[in-house]
Amino acid sequence: MTRFFMDYCSLSGNMTIDLVRGEVETEDSECEDWIVHLKNTGQETNTGGRVKRLQPWLSDETFMLTYGDGVCNVNLRDLLDFHRAHGRIATVTAVRPPARFGGLNFDGDLVAEFTEKPQIGEGWINGGFLVFEPKVFDYFEGDDSSLEADALERLAADRQLVAYRHDDFWQCMDTLRDKRLLETLWHEGRAPWKVWD
Repeated sequence: MTRFFMDYCSLSGNMTIDLVRGEVETEDSECEDWIVHLKNTGQETNTGGRVKRLQPWLSDETFMLTYGDGVCNVNLRDLLDFHRAHGRIATVTAVRPPARFGGLNFDGDLVAEFTEKPQIGEGWINGGFLVFEPKVFDYFEGDDSSLEADALERLAADRQLVAYRHDDFWQCMDTLRDKRLLETLWHEGRAPWKVWD
């Protein structure tokens, strides 16, 4: 991750590499006007502990968090507005993942219809796009804390967790199959999560 951001600008746009002199000249490099902070939370730190370690940088205002292993086309402004309108400590984006396999509809013993990978009915899950108020830090004990099992479950029990239902595109990238699907959508220009050119 660190190397990606360190090399980001130098690897975007066109470049000329002088192999004899070892010089690289970049041109037409388009870099976003971002400041990126990478905080090393340690390999042994659990998900909640990682968030807790960010408290010195995030303790003054509402902040957003994502796991980074899924993509969707959730409108982040709408998500934030929803969170603020409910006045709770935390908001999770609820999604209904696509079914992994196609389905069969029957007419007696006959197959009446084959459905191609429908979206799961009422099976809402945490889509991994969350909004928190600084009070969330009270729900983490230390490095062993789990964001899901410790914080989110306690927030729900305290009636401090609301769900923003996102009915549109969401896809995780947990398997090679998921990766290939997302790459195909990207290369074919059909990536619903792409919001700028």
